[in-house]
Amino acid sequence: MRIVVLAGGISTERDVSLSSGSMIYRAMKSRGHQAVLLDVYLGYEGDCDGIFERETDWAAKVSAIGEQTPDLEAVKALRKQGGKGFFGPNVLRICESSDCVFLALHGANGEDGKIQACLELLGIPYTGTDFVSSAMAMDKGITKDIFRAYGIPTPEGTRLRRGETESTRIPFPCVVKASCGGSSVGVSIARNEREYEAAKEEGFRYGGEVIIERYIKGREFSVGVIGGKALPVIEMVPETEFYDYRAKYQAGSAREICPAEISEEQTLAMQEIAEQVFRALRLQSYARMDFMMSAQGEIFCLEANTLPGMTATSLLPQEAAAVGIGFEELCQRILDHAMRQTL
Repeated sequence: MRIVVLAGGISTERDVSLSSGSMIYRAMKSRGHQAVLLDVYLGYEGDCDGIFERETDWAAKVSAIGEQTPDLEAVKALRKQGGKGFFGPNVLRICESSDCVFLALHGANGEDGKIQACLELLGIPYTGTDFVSSAMAMDKGITKDIFRAYGIPTPEGTRLRRGETESTRIPFPCVVKASCGGSSVGVSIARNEREYEAAKEEGFRYGGEVIIERYIKGREFSVGVIGGKALPVIEMVPETEFYDYRAKYQAGSAREICPAEISEEQTLAMQEIAEQVFRALRLQSYARMDFMMSAQGEIFCLEANTLPGMTATSLLPQEAAAVGIGFEELCQRILDHAMRQTL
């Protein structure tokens, strides 16, 4: 099959996306597919004829993920003058000539339903969930509203738009996070008024709304779901106070334990909640839900990730491996689901 792996973009998770894309690209090649890895924003300015038949290593120039989020202004400067819109040169043309687009995008303009809606309008098959469920899951405020409506345990919290007067205050310590962020970018823990104001300012750097919720001190977990069925629970034990950007993508910055060393009852409860979230948000194909467990053993679901990381340190591939699903097979299963949806 002719596969376009779409990665990059201009979100704060750009580097993570390129790393995910390079691994997916190599998995597709190893499975015998004619794959091309494209940066959705920078595009491709060469000759497109016969692009899938070339012996090009499209992942050769993808570098490792840095400790800090990428300089997006520098990325935008790489785009030649006159380039308009989000899609780089020839991206849609190459996608239209493919059999399927494998989405390796993370964050804004990739995981929020916009790309999915565009591909759907063009009649191009793509991996992952649809544009509606993507948009709902990306917005943490909407997600929390749905969690509460379905009785899914989640930390007490509120939304705050830029310039609004706060009608509800969450007691300290609290967590402040960008409403539509990812990879723990724009997330801070505030223990006093000074930290709280700084946390809001940081969160508003990434959008016009932040989520403020009760800080749950405890252990961090994640549960992947494929086709509505939960994978083993994985625990993340970071060196830092919480599982931040560096801990997620720098080898040795965190320990991941899979299956998590918790009771069978706690495992089943977390997996059941993950599957409930999958249904409540109308997700399709695959996703990953993040959890906290308090010192008292209370389980709280924080959010859902509809295009979870597929890097060398990512959680979903580790969970799949725990039940005997290797990385290449995992990618193939995701691709197969996308193709079944088009039949």
